Amino acid sequence: MDSELQVALIGAGAALVVLIVAYNKWQERKHRRRAEQAFKSDHRDVLLEPDGADATDGARVEPSFDSDGGDNEPVIGTPAAAPRPVREAATRRSVPEKPAELDTRADCVILIEAIEPLDVPRLWAAQQQQLDGLSKPVRWFGFDDGGNVWRPLNTHSAGAYHWFCAAMQLVDRNGPIGETDFMRFSGGVQRIAEQFFAVPAGLPARVQALGGATELDRFCADVDVQIGINVVATQQPFLGTKLRGLAEAEGLALADDGSFHMRDEAGNTVFTLSNLEPTLFTAENLRTVQTHGITLVIDVPRVANGAACFERMMQLATHLAGALQGVVVDDNRAPFGVDAAGMIRSQIAQFQDRMASHDIPAGGPLALRLFAA
Repeated sequence: MDSELQVALIGAGAALVVLIVAYNKWQERKHRRRAEQAFKSDHRDVLLEPDGADATDGARVEPSFDSDGGDNEPVIGTPAAAPRPVREAATRRSVPEKPAELDTRADCVILIEAIEPLDVPRLWAAQQQQLDGLSKPVRWFGFDDGGNVWRPLNTHSAGAYHWFCAAMQLVDRNGPIGETDFMRFSGGVQRIAEQFFAVPAGLPARVQALGGATELDRFCADVDVQIGINVVATQQPFLGTKLRGLAEAEGLALADDGSFHMRDEAGNTVFTLSNLEPTLFTAENLRTVQTHGITLVIDVPRVANGAACFERMMQLATHLAGALQGVVVDDNRAPFGVDAAGMIRSQIAQFQDRMASHDIPAGGPLALRLFAA
């Protein structure tokens, strides 16, 4: 009996333990389910969704502190109708195109944007200080917002502008720019911008600028031709007074360089007449000077329709030779005849055609700059 009772008690105890363990598992599962329900929400997690998303109409609503109307205690709410202030972005002026007078093949161009309008006299004084000593000319422009046009600037210019343009010419008859010129120009413009809290709108690449200048200078050297013919005395030297009268009657005018210039309607030189001897012509010495020869020269890259200009020069040379009792000769003092003149006209046309094919027409604004001493 005792043994049976012990077995029964042991069985009852084991059953009770199993029942307790099962009850604990059920309670644990029940609490876990409640906890999961408590953390579930119908609202989407704004931290995991794109900016500006909302549960109803897509409008983003920020939490705000409102009064409940009772005890004036602030409570957190989300007013649907409250407008949110919008901060407008600052308007930025678009970068204007470079001035039409410039050509990126021949000019190193830097644009500068000033936050506030900058007075031209202040800029001009600064650029004179920073860019002094350059071997090539520099031009400045200011952008007129009202007229939507670039205005050339000089020491007498006034007004104020947001945009400025500095342009250094890369090539002239003295050759291309070098490393020193490029660094002085680009560095000087940057210092000018910093002085007035302005911003350079892109700086040119050094290698590209120097390489382009060298290539352009090589082309210019290939077409840089000046053609001269001489009228020399066969008996008596030419008198200055008579020479001046003949030249002025043909429309030539004496210039400060000591030569007579034939000019076109725009005032550009077509050809020149100068002393074959070293003495320069002046208004004073022409009263007494005598010379054994004169030279007429046409600068091929600087004149439009060079063949026609040469023909006009030849006609004047022939006329002067007859009036002064001289003869037309070349640099070797050989007679200059019709065949030689025809060959030269053909060569002039070839040089100017080549310039036109490179979009640098002879006598045009760019050619006048590139072929300036």
